[in-house]
Amino acid sequence: MEKTKSRRLQITFESLIDQEPEAAADQTGKKKQAGGASKGRVWEFIAIATIPMVLVLGNSMLIPILPDMVAELGISDFQSSLVITLFSVTAGLFIPVSGFLSDRFSRKAVIIPSLILYGAAGVLAGFGAIWNSYGILIGARALQGMGAAGTAPIAMALVGDLYDGATESKALGLTEASNGTGKVLSPIIGAALALIVWYAAFFAFPVFCTISLLAVLFILKEPAREEKPPRLAQYIHTTLSILKEKARWLITSFFAGALALFILFGVLFYLSQILEKPPYSIDGILKGLVLAIPLLGMVITSYTTGAFIKKDGKLMRRLMLTGLSLMTVCLAAAIFLNTYLYLFIGLLTLSSIGTGLVLPCLNTMITGSVQKGERGMITSLYSSLRFLGVAAGPPLFELMMNRSSVLVFITVSSLAFVTLGLVFFLIRPEGEIA
Repeated sequence: MEKTKSRRLQITFESLIDQEPEAAADQTGKKKQAGGASKGRVWEFIAIATIPMVLVLGNSMLIPILPDMVAELGISDFQSSLVITLFSVTAGLFIPVSGFLSDRFSRKAVIIPSLILYGAAGVLAGFGAIWNSYGILIGARALQGMGAAGTAPIAMALVGDLYDGATESKALGLTEASNGTGKVLSPIIGAALALIVWYAAFFAFPVFCTISLLAVLFILKEPAREEKPPRLAQYIHTTLSILKEKARWLITSFFAGALALFILFGVLFYLSQILEKPPYSIDGILKGLVLAIPLLGMVITSYTTGAFIKKDGKLMRRLMLTGLSLMTVCLAAAIFLNTYLYLFIGLLTLSSIGTGLVLPCLNTMITGSVQKGERGMITSLYSSLRFLGVAAGPPLFELMMNRSSVLVFITVSSLAFVTLGLVFFLIRPEGEIA
């Protein structure tokens, strides 16, 4: 009797071990489980983090030099905003294509040529600036957008392939934090490079791309594919089925991610414009440091959130509601306080902290919503809408700023409030995210 009881206890314990997603490293080339953070995993995290950081440099590093671009090339503020917008629109349009190709072939087969195109087009943009050709510069930015489409969005899918459980959410939080770190550093880097010559930032792109390229080539080992790659018709049918089945919360999540980045980049553009004008007249590296303040709050919050949420769906919902509430209140307060610089920067920092609560939760939910074979397309559609949100920010903020600053913050606080309502009513995850 005692032997039978002991045997049953042993079987139960072994079953629990087998079901634990973080028990041990996978030795068969499948997903790596979330055991202790080995030295190899740390290097993998670093290699993954370089991809979104390179991506975000594509926009944020240029924000401090937009006024110089206007003066040197003789273009309008709206034309300068298109240097940001066209990059993001092109990326947004090509991201679904990159997602399909990454599911059809492999993640690295898309990321590697994308980084090469990204860096090479940066050199072309730099020569466009030297030749005083806005047409060449803007065309090169479109090419950079094509390259950008195969970087961070595919890296998000790769994280889902490599890791399970809490390690996956931690890696996705690190990816968002790396994205934010790039946003913090890039205005400072862009302003510092402008001290050499205003277009120096364009020639810095291939340097950063080469670092990321080497990390991807020599550190990241992509898991072997178990299933046959899908045919295009089957692939599209499966993707549409997923969107139909999970439309209520998935489309809401897509919208929330796009809105968060629309607000973030729009507000950065707004802040960059007013800092250079009287009575502030802040320029150069000091302006880059000021722009970095709100983003630093987002970076710290994103990493902490990613490490903390694990796969707890209810916790993610609470954090998203908290973040959107914080964004709504702070942006509404900016309607009345946008002329007080220190208070204004404080409000933007708190709003960015709200963004840092929202984005890692969305990343984890969306990545965990589908199986590996369809992950590339779903995460790419999400990333595509995020890029379009970034693209819409500067030009729409420019148009609203021409009317009044009050209109800017009435609009964005209202949008944040609407998104808060949508998340409250339509996103209700139960228990653990798959």
